[in-house]
Amino acid sequence: MKKEILNSIKEKELQLAKLKVHVEKSSICSELYNKVVLEKAILKKELEAMNSNVFVENIKRLLPGKKLYICDYFKK
Repeated sequence: MKKEILNSIKEKELQLAKLKVHVEKSSICSELYNKVVLEKAILKKELEAMNSNVFVENIKRLLPGKKLYICDYFKK
């Protein structure tokens, strides 16, 4: 699954390289370029989600973080 996502990202990068030349010439190419950029971003997020440790992320959400107050910004 991870290799498939990596291969898809590489394919999207190749598509972007080919479309980048034609972006300014055609509105259709510009729309395709934007679509491929979004698809690549989605694939990267999926890859990050696969790499993150779900158990650790759940524990981090349960533990309270340090709260910042307005006066903390003026101390520096």
